[in-house]
Amino acid sequence: MEKKSFSHREGIFLQHPFFLFLILALGFVVMDPFKMGPVGCHDFRPVKHDIAPYKQVMDNWPRDQYGRLGNGKLEFDDQVFGPESLEFDSLGRGPYTGLADGRVVRWMGEAIGWETFAVVTTNWSEKHCARGVDSTTPKQWKHEKRCGRPLGLRFDKKSGNLYIADAYYGLLVVGPEGGLAAPLATHAAGDPILFANDLDIHENGSIFFTDTSKRYDRVNHFFILLEGEATGRLLRYDPPTKTTHVVLDGLAFPNGVQLSRDQTFLLFTETTNCRLMKFWLEGPKTGTVELVADLPGFPDNVRLNDKGQFWVAIDCCRTPAQEVLTHNPWMRSIYFRLPIQMSLLARMMGMRMYTVISLFSENGEILEVLEDPKGVVMKLVSEVREVEGKLWIGTVAHNHIATLPYP
Repeated sequence: MEKKSFSHREGIFLQHPFFLFLILALGFVVMDPFKMGPVGCHDFRPVKHDIAPYKQVMDNWPRDQYGRLGNGKLEFDDQVFGPESLEFDSLGRGPYTGLADGRVVRWMGEAIGWETFAVVTTNWSEKHCARGVDSTTPKQWKHEKRCGRPLGLRFDKKSGNLYIADAYYGLLVVGPEGGLAAPLATHAAGDPILFANDLDIHENGSIFFTDTSKRYDRVNHFFILLEGEATGRLLRYDPPTKTTHVVLDGLAFPNGVQLSRDQTFLLFTETTNCRLMKFWLEGPKTGTVELVADLPGFPDNVRLNDKGQFWVAIDCCRTPAQEVLTHNPWMRSIYFRLPIQMSLLARMMGMRMYTVISLFSENGEILEVLEDPKGVVMKLVSEVREVEGKLWIGTVAHNHIATLPYP
């Protein structure tokens, strides 16, 4: 009798127009038959990932009440396109930077301006690759694999060679005079390097660099964040043997890399998990990884200053709604299949991106926090370089560089 009563109530529940519509709508979203959602055309496999509690991080993170980063100066507006990484050679010339149109360029002073220093592939041509200010828009995405996308840059101060981590062509090197870069590493442990991101050079010549994902390339990098997948790697290229080795595997969007001043450890960022990590190269902890700091947003590159301290570029900030989705992959599977633009879905989560840069000691102590809460200088940041009393700030998303006197 009780069972029959339950079935009767269940039937009434399903016959109610509102609930029936809700069930059908939910089923439609989950199935997404017309591939209308942001992840509709992808094999979307969200997973739970390791990220510090939102409240714990945000309650303990110092704020820049004066928004000092917003006082920065915009440089080279609409002259450089997505200048991700900034580098200076041993003669002090620069900055050099990699652009969204596939070139590495360098600043030659007011009289000459910017000149093309290097390209990463013979596929590059002005006709197919040079789109000016449109280079940082989706108009360039279908051309990136052909033209290349230079990200991390580092000079070997001894040889004058410039090493390049290109998102599509792997690890490359070009001589002091520039030209066509030569490939060094395109595979590691039998797998292609799908998304080379950043690098640093050890004094022994080894090159440590990140491969952000085995599943997604740079154009599709946002799906790495949405899934929470952890297939990224920290790699090491050995010049004498011309071999590439896997140092660490199973990383969640490994991004920036920076060796310490004494070369005993390196720091790397995990963008998805919003944290700064340390990998020991020497000493009793050799080969181990430890947490340096949990961050309020999504870190990109990390760079050393002359004092042995570390500048970290952070796209800010996390939100409570994002944390809920992080811990519930099934919610993400539904939410990102909604037939709504990604930008609107992000706003519904409370996301309002702006730039934060932070200076850390070797021990992970926060020494400085600079914010641009109104996005005056830039809304997305990729790198901070401290050079002779000035911060040089790069961005993968905008068509300028920012500078700020410091300290």
